[in-house]
Amino acid sequence: MREIKIAPSLLAADFADLASQIAEVEDHVDWLHLDVMDGHFVPNLSFGNPVIASLRARSALRFDCHIMTTNPDAYLEETAGAGVDLVTMHIEAIPDPEPAMAKARGFGLDVGLVLNPATPESAVEPYLDLIDVVVVMSVEPGFGGQQFQPAVLGKLEKLREMVENRGLPTDIQIDGGITPETAILAVKAGANVFVAGTAIFGAESPGMAARELRRTIKENE
Repeated sequence: MREIKIAPSLLAADFADLASQIAEVEDHVDWLHLDVMDGHFVPNLSFGNPVIASLRARSALRFDCHIMTTNPDAYLEETAGAGVDLVTMHIEAIPDPEPAMAKARGFGLDVGLVLNPATPESAVEPYLDLIDVVVVMSVEPGFGGQQFQPAVLGKLEKLREMVENRGLPTDIQIDGGITPETAILAVKAGANVFVAGTAIFGAESPGMAARELRRTIKENE
């Protein structure tokens, strides 16, 4: 059975109090999802390696860095040095991703590829045996708080079938608009890593929200 992993998105946290926000969820989640944006590949800016490095000393969670930039391989050495464990890069930014993936591996990083809602699963199919995770965006990248796009569920199903048919350990992550309700749809379609921002950090008790999300997913696997 697939291991369910919860990865709260720091983009939805209170930026004036990030350390305590992470502490609230630390014991209830598996990864910490870090959205790095450049204002070019996506319209918004977020945070970068100096902020990540400052948080690394405050958390033992697996740092999952989603790089939304036009040059996702430009700062991989600094990203690794900041304490990131996994980088995920958009196939739309690097249509030939193997050099960037090899560069990331060279700095000791685990690697994943990200698909925008309109990008078909075929774009990453040749690389599934080379990556640790494939990320399906269920919203347009660059903005938090968007509504889940159900049209991506078929993509999840196809990716899960590909991974299982090849006997791969590849995680399938769903990112965008995840709530207990949409997570049920996503887990049934094949996702096992769930990025949730507003649903966790926007709750009165982020830790309780994370526990409830996991409980709902486990009950509907």
